[in-house]
Amino acid sequence: MRNRDYLIAALGAGVLLTSAAQAQNYPTKAIRFIVGYTPGGAADILARAVGAKLTEAWGQSVVVENRAGAGTNIGSEIGAKSAPDGYTLFMPTVANAINVSLYPKLAYDPVKDFAFVTNIATVPGIVVVHPSVPARNTKELIALARAHPDQLRHGSTGIGSPHHLAGELFKTMAGIKMIHVPYKGASPALVDVVAGHIEVYFGAFVSVLPYVKSGRLRPLGVTSLKRVPVLPDVATIDEQGLKGFETGSWFGVAVPVATPREIVNRLHAEVVRIIKLPEVYERIASEGAAFVGDTPEQFTAFFRAEIVKWGKAVKASGAKPE
Repeated sequence: MRNRDYLIAALGAGVLLTSAAQAQNYPTKAIRFIVGYTPGGAADILARAVGAKLTEAWGQSVVVENRAGAGTNIGSEIGAKSAPDGYTLFMPTVANAINVSLYPKLAYDPVKDFAFVTNIATVPGIVVVHPSVPARNTKELIALARAHPDQLRHGSTGIGSPHHLAGELFKTMAGIKMIHVPYKGASPALVDVVAGHIEVYFGAFVSVLPYVKSGRLRPLGVTSLKRVPVLPDVATIDEQGLKGFETGSWFGVAVPVATPREIVNRLHAEVVRIIKLPEVYERIASEGAAFVGDTPEQFTAFFRAEIVKWGKAVKASGAKPE
């Protein structure tokens, strides 16, 4: 038995040494960063900003892969089932917390199949309209929708997305009816609202801001409880009469659950360092994002709390997957 105990101990020590060696040499090849959305949205913008700096720091390419579809579940499953060696990163978002309640069965476990590295940033939502819409704030939008029930169309990044649920919450609290038009990401939705194919869009501040600044979309209200410094003249929806209205998105970094903790720790330290760099902070903060940079344990606890919070919203909205 003693020889067997020595063998087990030796094997355990070997595993620890292997993990430590992996972390010390990591990375030695290109890394892919999977994003469950189309290019051009908030998730894509943040992933590319972080990925570019990781490439600079480590001398290995970090390639963002946009694997959109099924409410981010396609990209999420790829991320969850990838080799746990640190060479596949995944960007968990609020959609992953929502999907736990939205979908009756998932091909992966959003909690158990990932090791959460850090929450990069939170982004408030914003409601915008095509300039042809005769509304300059949410009060006027509500009045317009009441006068023309089920005639205004509001887009989102997909059924059950935070922006879809924000729209449903808005309609419920305002007592109005609009038609929801789901898209597979921010880019196609924005193309249609800018072209006037839909009138209203509930989206993430980061992806919508350039269209607001160029005058191609008109902002009516932000979904956070505080105004966003980049657009200080745009009132919150809460301020405009729908008391307590608050929604938003967040974007993090995760890896497959069996990834060595040493690699998780190294990723955490580097990503947190990157989001504090003035050039990264100023660029993203100028687009309405607020950086987080919490610990793996804090991010895990936050994610579990988000599942509970959004589960209530899904139930209240009656949202069903496509």
